Parts: sequence; structure tokens; C-alpha cells
Amino acid sequence: MAEAADFQGTSPSPARRWLRRTGALLAGAPLLAGLLQWPASSPAVAAAQDAPQAPSGAGSVAVSVDSLTPGAPTEGDTVTVSGTVTNKGKQPVTDAHVGLRVGPLLDTRSGIESVAKNSDGVRSTVGPEIDDKYSEKFSELTPGVSQRFTLSVPVNELDLGRDGVYQLAVSLAGETSAQPWEQTLGLQRTFLPWKPEAAGPKTKTAFMWPLISTVHMTAETGSDEQQTPVFHDDELAKEISPGGRLDRMVALGKDLDVTWVIDPDLLASVVAMTDRYEIPGDGDENGVGTHQDVAKRWLTDVQRAVADKEVVALPFGDPDLASLAHNGTSVTGSLSHLKDATDVAARTVESILHVTPTTDFAWPVNGAIDPSVVRVATSAGADKVIARSDTFEETGLTYTTSAPRPIGGGTTAVVADARLSTAFQGDMTKASTSALSVQRFLAQSLTLDLQTDRQRSVVVAPQRTPSASQAQTMAEAIGILQDSTWSESQSLTDAAAAKPDPAATTKVPPASSYPSSLRKQELPKAAFEQIVRTQAKLDKFKVILSDQSRVVTPFGRALNRGMSVSWRGRQAEAAIHRSGVESYLDGLIGRVRLIDKSETKLSGRSATIPVTVQNNLVQGVEHLVLRLTSTNPTRLEIDGAAYEEQPVTVSGGHSQSVKFTTSANANGRATVIAQLYTQDGRTYGDPVTFDVKVTEITATVMLVIGGGVLLLVLAGFRMYTQRKRAVAREAAGEQTRGPEADEDVHGPQNPEAPGERLPQESATGSREDDSEQPSDPAPDTEPESAGPSGTGERVDR
Repeated sequence: MAEAADFQGTSPSPARRWLRRTGALLAGAPLLAGLLQWPASSPAVAAAQDAPQAPSGAGSVAVSVDSLTPGAPTEGDTVTVSGTVTNKGKQPVTDAHVGLRVGPLLDTRSGIESVAKNSDGVRSTVGPEIDDKYSEKFSELTPGVSQRFTLSVPVNELDLGRDGVYQLAVSLAGETSAQPWEQTLGLQRTFLPWKPEAAGPKTKTAFMWPLISTVHMTAETGSDEQQTPVFHDDELAKEISPGGRLDRMVALGKDLDVTWVIDPDLLASVVAMTDRYEIPGDGDENGVGTHQDVAKRWLTDVQRAVADKEVVALPFGDPDLASLAHNGTSVTGSLSHLKDATDVAARTVESILHVTPTTDFAWPVNGAIDPSVVRVATSAGADKVIARSDTFEETGLTYTTSAPRPIGGGTTAVVADARLSTAFQGDMTKASTSALSVQRFLAQSLTLDLQTDRQRSVVVAPQRTPSASQAQTMAEAIGILQDSTWSESQSLTDAAAAKPDPAATTKVPPASSYPSSLRKQELPKAAFEQIVRTQAKLDKFKVILSDQSRVVTPFGRALNRGMSVSWRGRQAEAAIHRSGVESYLDGLIGRVRLIDKSETKLSGRSATIPVTVQNNLVQGVEHLVLRLTSTNPTRLEIDGAAYEEQPVTVSGGHSQSVKFTTSANANGRATVIAQLYTQDGRTYGDPVTFDVKVTEITATVMLVIGGGVLLLVLAGFRMYTQRKRAVAREAAGEQTRGPEADEDVHGPQNPEAPGERLPQESATGSREDDSEQPSDPAPDTEPESAGPSGTGERVDR
């Protein structure tokens, strides 16, 4: 009735309220009498009995604890809690106040998780409220309006007992017009770690600080000397800009004692942004990136942050080890990409950050492993696999063991604590969620330390790509933990080298226990088949290049990125990346090709056939062989055989014609195939097929040609005899005239006399008449002679 009245916005009459209260008391009397006869079984139960029970209308006010300082108080500290209260109901809350309550000690890690899951439940409140003087009052809480509060109380007033974790609750009590008596309307629980004195053996805690992003670069580069890189987008610039996710990771991590876990691909991508880079534009042309200064500043910040810190380099591109183990090992050649990514990792990090990283660690997704994941993780040289405790099933242990566990074959499983590692997941943009996560993390850490007197090494492996708000929460918790009385920092390498606990299980879980939720996100077998296929094309292409590094390096790194963990849950984007790499490589391969030829006609027994090789790459190609093959060598032979090969070298941006000598044996059409090969005998590119039409020279044609040659010989002989007779006649005439005529007729005694040239020149000294052809025979006599012919002389006109 009360809930109905509250929903309708009305109030019951005083008479009806009195009848309801009386009925409730009468109905609960037998139960109350029975409860009064039971003794309190524990201090926690007694505290719950003493606490006021939540009424049926409880929960109408939301209480948010936005901060608790100090997170781990010691003697003499003052605990300050601040937050907001918000009336979610439809009626004003009057005579309200916010107070603190201290609940019973939580001495188990599972108990902490149980409270965290029901942190705002008000059906059972937490212990009695402390002194009223530490509360804050509100005359009225208007529906839908939030009001802030701040409560400060000396830690001595909280009446804390032995070391451990206590529930600390902020409650709001007040009245409504529907229920005009004081009741608890809202509550928020959190945790208060209490260990004022330093522990004997402190827990050693190694915290991994991941510097990892998604894939941003393509395989494409510009044709300029600098090979301008092309990015998928400009999202990386947002992450490294002030306030961005990666900017916050660096700014927060530099003041913490953590182990940096870095994907070299991220560093290489930011380095590429320090110079000219391109991003997809609105049209066919790429746009130009403009964040060079941001990239340079971020790299400088990273260099300073990791100085004198341990740095772990993951394989280039952060390959998905579980996907490779479950779907890639059946594809021949897949594992070689993991080895290549591992080999290049150390060089990349060292050249950019100027520190020597360790590459001994493999980090499967969420620390989930099975035997195949371990085999793949260690195949590239790593001997330490970062797992998570929820992967291993412990039996009979009442405490958390140290991180290292020998799992055989010289491999160590470095088992991160699952509860500590998952404490910062979820939306941390809300101050209340962040504050609760910090206190929950500290509570788990202290409870772990109090489990035993043995010193243990614990590893915290958070999510791979924390958001900016998650990083902020992580940094706050680590800062408090590093100043606490029960924990001390250590590096990941030191944690892995700690003495293993003999009671901890070392059996790697079977494949059947691998989480199905993670299997659904893995890269499929087809992804690795495409990567291997692209690599095979690259291997064939690179052998013809004069400068292999311009192609091998960008494509090798692009193939590494195709196996990245960051593609989980983004299968479509992953397929686009892989297909883009392969199609771009196909385009480059196609720039070295044979030019198509049309039908060629061959007249005669032999001829030369040219075949043109075109190179549209920037760099030159070499180590190519061009083979020309006749499909019908009985009709057409290539250099006396069925085929001929010639080496080919073409400079960048040029074409070259290769000439082959052919010989014909019969008439008809013969098909010829031109094909490029690499020097190891593998075909390169598509063949060019064309026809050669052969016309054999017949006997009739040879007879006609021979007759023509004979006629030319006879004509020449006739010209010779006529010339000889003319000279003889001239000699006879000179004898008749006598020596005195020599000076007038310019006889043959003068070798330069015009008379010697009369057969080729006219009497005027000009060349032959235009009507005569150069091949015409010379005239038998001088053309201008006007005298009578001599006895027996013949004149051709």
C-alpha cells in the first residue's frame, strides 16, 4: 500500500497508517519472539541484529561515494569520504542526514567480491551509525536533484580492531510524506583496509603497465625516396594527443614503479608520424597528416618515462598467440611470422627508446592458456608465459601462491592474480565506480597478504588497452599500494624468478577448458591462409628487386599486424586489412609485366622478334629471365630450338625490348609464348601469347629472282663492252689528227680531262638528264657530237 501510494504520489490517512502499523506488529510478534530466543552466533550477526532494518521503501535515494582518503589509513589519520546523494523517488525526503557505518571484518577474498557485487544494497544495512556529530544533514532532498556531502572522521573514532579489511558504508536516512518516520533510504558500501603497522614479510607486487594500441598503418607507402607511410585513419593522433588514452598512460606511468609492456608496432607507427604521412581522403587522393609535433612530443615523453625502468617488448604487432595456436598451426608457414615478429621487436624498441628490452615473455589474451598456446608462445624463443590464476584450478589451498610455476620444458608460467588484474575493468568515468575499484583492489591485496606469513610474489596483468579513465584509476590504486604497509614493488622479471610454491599446481589446463567466449573472437584459419599466401607472393617478388628493403620491410610488418590481438571482436576490419595488403602487393607485382603483342608476320627463312618488358616501379628490376617458346618448333624455331631464354634487367620507370632470332621451316601460323621467370625457375607474372604467320619462299619465286639477277649481270657486261669499244675508237681518232690536237680535244693523257667523264656527264658539265635513273646504263657516245659517224660506229639514241 505504501509503495502504491508513493507511486501515485498520494499519502495514506493517519487512521490507515495506524492500522497498518498495528497489523504489522501483530503479524511479526511470533517471529520476533522466536528470534529473541536465539543467541548471536558471531559479532557480524550481532551487528546485523543491532542495525536498523531496511524498510520496504528503501533504495529511493542513490548514495555515491566518489572518493575516500586516505585509501589505506594508519594511526592518527582522518578518513574523509565525499560523494553525492540523489533522490530517485517522486516525493521529497525531509529531515535527512548522511552518516558513516563500519561493518564487520572481511577476512576472505571471496567475501570482498560478494560485497562488491552488492555494494548499494540496502535490504540489510552495515553495522550501527557512528557518532551523529560526523554526519551531514539535509533539510530536504528534492526529487531528481543531487547534493554533495563530505564526511570526515578520525580513524580512531571508527573503532577498528585487528588488521584486515572492513566494510565502510555511507547511508542516508530520512522521511517521506508516505512514511513519516526515519528510515534508511540509500546506502553505498566500500572497503577500508586497516594495517597501521608494517607487515613482516611484505607481499612483492609486480604491476604490468601496457603500452599497446590497435593497428593503424597499412602496407602502402609512397613512391618517393622517404616512402611516405599511409595510415588507415588518424585515430592514433587522438590517442597520443594531450588528454588522449596513450598520453595519459605515459603521463601516469612515469611516476609509478611498474614494468612497461610495449608493442613495438605502436612505437614504429608514432615514429612514422613524426615525418610526412598520409591518411585516406574524401576522394581518391590521400590526405596529409598534420600531427608531427604531437608524435615527436609523445615519443620524447615515453623515452623519459621508461628510463631506468624494466621494459618488456612483445612481438611486433602483438600477435594473437591463441588464434595462432588453435587455427594457424595447421597452415604451413604461419609460425615463421611469429618468429619474425619476435626478432624485430627488440631492435625496434631499442632504436626508438634507447633501452634494452626483454623479449622473454609471451602474453596470451586474458592469460588463458592450454598446451597448444604454450607451445606456440614459446616457439619464437620466449620461455615465460604470462597466464592468469583463473586459468589454473587449485585444490586444497587456502591462500594465493606466488606467480611463477614451472610447467615443463624449461618454461615458466607467470600466473597473474585474476582478482587484482580484473579490478579496473568496466566504465571508470564515474567517480563512484573508480573509487570503489580502488578500494576493492587495495582490500584484495591486503587480504592476500594476511593469508599467510610467507612472502609471495604477485603479478598484476590488467587489460591490454586501458581507457584513459581506467588508467587513472589504476595509477591511483598503484600509488596507494606502493606506499602501503603490506606491499612492495618489484619488476616482472624478478617476479618470474621468485621461488615457486611447491603446493601450486603446475599442470597446464587441457584444450577443452579454454574459454569458449575467447575462442569465438579468434582469427579464423582463412586469415592465416591469406597471410601465408601473401608472404609467398612477397618472396617471389622480392628476388627481382634491386632494393628489396623498400618492399620487404613494410609488407613484412603489415603481415605481422594482420595477426594482432587488436582484431578480436573486429573480424570485418581484420579482413579488410589483410585483403588490402594482398591487393596492394598484387598491384606492385603487376607493374613489372610483358607488353601484349599482336600477330607477327615472318617473310623469309629467318627474322628477329622483339618482346618488350615494362617496369613501372620506382626501383629497377633484375634477376629476371625472359623465355620465348614456340609451340610448333617444326614450323618455327627460336634460335634453332623450341625456346630461348635471355636475362632481363630494366631500370625503374622504363621498358626494354628483348630480341629473339627465329627461323621458319614451313608455311603457316605458329603460336609463340613469352613468359618471365625468376632465376630460381618460378614463373613471374602472366604470359603473353601471340601468333607468328610464316610465309615460306617457294622455288618459282627464287627462279624469278634469279632471272632478274641474270639480266642485271648481262646489262652490266654489255655496258662494259660498249665502253671498251668507245675508248678504242677515241684512240684511233687521235692517231689520225696527230699530237697537236691534244690540247684541243683534251685527250686521255690528262686524267682529270673532261673526256674521261663524258659517259656520266653532259657536254656542259652537268649531271645526267633528269629523265635518266641512276641505274640506267651510260650512253655509248657523247650525246652532243655533231660530226658524221665513223666507218662501222654505232650510235644509241
